[in-house]
Amino acid sequence: MIPLFTEKAPKPVGPYSQALMAGDFLFLSGQIGIDPETGKLREGFTDQVKQVFDNIEAILQAGGVGKESIVRVVVYLKDISLFKEFNALYEDFFKDVPVKPVRTTVEVSGLPLDALVELEITALVKEKT
Repeated sequence: MIPLFTEKAPKPVGPYSQALMAGDFLFLSGQIGIDPETGKLREGFTDQVKQVFDNIEAILQAGGVGKESIVRVVVYLKDISLFKEFNALYEDFFKDVPVKPVRTTVEVSGLPLDALVELEITALVKEKT
């Protein structure tokens, strides 16, 4: 396993890696809407989701892949009534990706730093020739 870290995404809020390369896969730790420049959680659901997507893209780029390599997404929502709003933002994020990843969405009672959303990502790292 190879740990991966980029300054373009927030530092982990606990004792774990930002991401790990393991075999053909890149596993990202759950991302919440922390702005890496300020270290603070964005306010509001939409801004948090957009920041999460920015953080995910930064980590994927550090691993040499893009969002088209994402194979699995796990979404944790603090309030499932935001499901429709999340789907619209999610659809926009993946609009240029022909094959959408599999996804699970669950409602949770709480998230780190009182975040409203957290995403866990698994991406396939293609062999470089």
